[in-house]
Amino acid sequence: MTGGVDSSADVLLATAGYDHTIRFWQAHSGISLRTLQHPDSQVNCLAFSPDRAIIAAAGHQHVRMYDVNSSNPNPVVNYDGMSKNVMECGFQCDGQWMWTAGEDKTVKIWDLRAPRVACQRMFQADSPVNCAVLHPNQGEIILGDASGAIHIWDLRNDDDSGSCHLLKPDHDASVQCLAINQDANYLASINYKGDVYVWSLSQSTAERASTLTPKTRLSAHDKYGLKCCFSPDSCLLATTSADGSVKIWNTADWSLRQTLSVDTQRWVWDAQFSADSNYIVTASSDGNARLWSVDDGDVRRTYSGHQKAIVCLAFHDKSPGA
Repeated sequence: MTGGVDSSADVLLATAGYDHTIRFWQAHSGISLRTLQHPDSQVNCLAFSPDRAIIAAAGHQHVRMYDVNSSNPNPVVNYDGMSKNVMECGFQCDGQWMWTAGEDKTVKIWDLRAPRVACQRMFQADSPVNCAVLHPNQGEIILGDASGAIHIWDLRNDDDSGSCHLLKPDHDASVQCLAINQDANYLASINYKGDVYVWSLSQSTAERASTLTPKTRLSAHDKYGLKCCFSPDSCLLATTSADGSVKIWNTADWSLRQTLSVDTQRWVWDAQFSADSNYIVTASSDGNARLWSVDDGDVRRTYSGHQKAIVCLAFHDKSPGA
């Protein structure tokens, strides 16, 4: 199917990975609504713009932007010039700029209002950047790299070399994912060993970037850690791994609430909660995405159609009452 998708729908779900396609789904039914070809490379990350009209796809040496509503199969904007894989991308809350992070050891800011595509600002790390997350205050980007280092890039500082190098929670254990809860009082990381570290996140000021205070450490998985994310109500933390499972943790006491797994799932690359925190969508190496009930751990819907591993998803669910 090649028609456009209604970006005003209550739920938008897209998946992508190693088969060089991006698929849009009707979340409640599992029906595939639209398939976009992404021939240049695999897709490493997907992100909807705040107005849900654009989806950004990060791949090898580029980011492509596609119109969600249109039936146009081609990108409407191309961001090139990266020398290696772009591992993560995201949008500022008003859609004024986009950020990218990648194996070329950089995090870049792209002004979406500029008449010509160009990188406006750049932070240079010492190792490939695996992950990055924009603080809810929109003024800081926290990034994790392959050396195990975590940095805060204070965007309010005009000197892009003046970011705060924070810590290496586990020496030489590559940081695979970072997550900040919506209340902005917790930062979580997961490394390739499957260990999760959680910090209390201080309030930043005009003069000082946020600071981290160690909160807890979880031996979450026995195999390669891949993803961590908080629920919108900040009560849950999900972690995923090469062990084929998703684990749901209570943030009140960091106890394990639920383990989500099926025999065929293999590596679970990505996960995202629904707006009401009652469901979670996952992307796996078996070529399927799944919608799970957090309460009982059951699979409520399976999204099948990809021919190879799904490694990323974008899930935009309108908040209750919106």
